[in-house]
Amino acid sequence: MTSIRRTLLLGLSVGLSGGILAAAGLVYFQAREEANELFDYQMKQLVASLPSQSFAPLAPSRAEEANMQEDIVIQIWDGSGLRIYHSHEQTDLPQRAELGFSSVNTPGGAWRVYSRQLGNTTVQVAQPLSARRAVATKMAVRTMAPLILLFPFLAGLIWITVGRGLSAVKRAAEDVQARDAGSLSLVSGDGLPQEIQPLVQALNGLLSRLSVALDAQRAFVADAAHELKTPLTALGLQIRLAERAESAEDRKHAFAELKQGLERAIHLVHQLLTLARQEPGAFEQAQEDVDLVALARNVVADFVVAADAKLIDLGIKAEMPAHVTGNPAALRILLSNLVDNAIRYSPNGGRIDVSIQSGDRTAALIVQDAGPGIPEADLARVIDRFYRVTGTQAQGSGLGLSIVKRIAETHDADITLTNTGNGLRACVTFNRAVKPAIAPADIAGDHFIP
Repeated sequence: MTSIRRTLLLGLSVGLSGGILAAAGLVYFQAREEANELFDYQMKQLVASLPSQSFAPLAPSRAEEANMQEDIVIQIWDGSGLRIYHSHEQTDLPQRAELGFSSVNTPGGAWRVYSRQLGNTTVQVAQPLSARRAVATKMAVRTMAPLILLFPFLAGLIWITVGRGLSAVKRAAEDVQARDAGSLSLVSGDGLPQEIQPLVQALNGLLSRLSVALDAQRAFVADAAHELKTPLTALGLQIRLAERAESAEDRKHAFAELKQGLERAIHLVHQLLTLARQEPGAFEQAQEDVDLVALARNVVADFVVAADAKLIDLGIKAEMPAHVTGNPAALRILLSNLVDNAIRYSPNGGRIDVSIQSGDRTAALIVQDAGPGIPEADLARVIDRFYRVTGTQAQGSGLGLSIVKRIAETHDADITLTNTGNGLRACVTFNRAVKPAIAPADIAGDHFIP
């Protein structure tokens, strides 16, 4: 499991270590430049102090084994090129002098060489570069040693500071952990660091949405229990009536009533399950391109028998193709509920039109029935769950339009109910229609029955 404290400590430690190493390298190169300038100046002064006249050859001043990694080597030649003095017996330096400063690579390492003409003599002074690097290294180590010794203290300080900074997160987590499943009050952000506030705000937003969803679920369960109680009670009474029936005719009538009551209960349960499936987050609905004209044809074909039973003229009107992105099964339920309501509330011999309209970026499904309409005071409430207009004679549970509303919301669509004087007009407008590439030629007709 990833730890913020360990991640910060590791990141800061790596960054601090990299900074110290970079600083040490910078100090080392600066110290080496300064050491080069200092030693070059010393070599010039040393050459200037030597005699300028020729003299007899002298024996080496360091006959014993010398430290060639630290000593300065001096060689002097007379005007004829004869070496008249050398400070070390063993040396790999060239026996010819190049006036001025130069660098020479030998089997024993690199050397810094300075040569100068003094009168009749030529003087050469050489020093191994390793000695200069050693001096620069010592200077860099002495400079960076306090920071290196301070590193453990800084690591501990970082560990403690980060821990104190994250203690607020721990307190907020303990606050959430101490709650039960029904406690959805907001988490207090008092005293929390600014960086933690977005997380707390997001958590509070989630708790608010969960609270709304839980309240809606409780209301749904309460309403469903209330609505199921009546048909189940009626079924119980009808069963007892059938049991007490004395004649075959009474028994047949009782069972017919029982069958109708059972069908109403099954229809109510089916609508409750459909509504539950359309709740947000119930399950992931596949989205695809849906041809509204083809969808309307299929739905209308499903209700032809029910419409014929009431001598209702049921058909489709479509002027242009209309496509939307959505779930085909959910949209089929939406239109089926609208058509079912229209058939229920339309009188015998009436007319129901299912229209499809298409705009630039919108599309609409319209169902116009020939029923009595809905009182204006109830238009805004009929889409609520289990709400039924007072005095309604048609059978129903008050869930059909609620299902339509929920499906429309999940498809970024708006539902509008309007009394036209000749019935109720239900319009579902999709705000994100997809314009098809080719318009089918068989939809530009007038009203027809499939």
